[in-house]
Amino acid sequence: MRTIIDLDTVQLTTDILEETFVCDLKKCKGSCCQSGEAGAPLSMEEINLLEDNMDVLLATLTNDGRAAVEEQGVFYLDVDGETVSTLIEDGTCAFAFKEKNGILGCSIERAFNEGLIAFNKPLSCHLFPIRVIAEEKKPLLMYERISICAPACSLGNELKVPVYQFLKEAIIRGFGTEVYADVEQAAEFWRNNKPST
Repeated sequence: MRTIIDLDTVQLTTDILEETFVCDLKKCKGSCCQSGEAGAPLSMEEINLLEDNMDVLLATLTNDGRAAVEEQGVFYLDVDGETVSTLIEDGTCAFAFKEKNGILGCSIERAFNEGLIAFNKPLSCHLFPIRVIAEEKKPLLMYERISICAPACSLGNELKVPVYQFLKEAIIRGFGTEVYADVEQAAEFWRNNKPST
């Protein structure tokens, strides 16, 4: 049973500290870029960055992705009224592309890595499988376990890497080094003090 730990500026579920996770792209093929009920959650800042850099990004998209973005823009509102990335007809993110090995990659991340733009893929993608739930006082970081990530759970277990350690860079990007240090302390405390089952 998951428990919520309350830190100074965020809350998090204890399965982020306990569960293991390391993306196994050879097995999952990046299916998180095409599976799901909606596109990737985008902040207004990210939407503005995407729109301001469309001249660069359009050249990196697939034909279907380019057509979708040119017709619909970089985002739409999902059933909950949240701003999410545009999808193509088969449900794949408009910013995804298939590499030679069949793995789906992110054109935003590729442009960032090539120095073409100054920002990385959306934070919601970088943090996945952690989802950030807006709460009144402070955000809640919640681990979302889904079937397509079963290979990542298995590889994480084999390598003994907890979710929070695998997502260190993303947590620091989203919340800062002090928050990550707090998460590390929470993990140590939880290991030593969690209730016995």
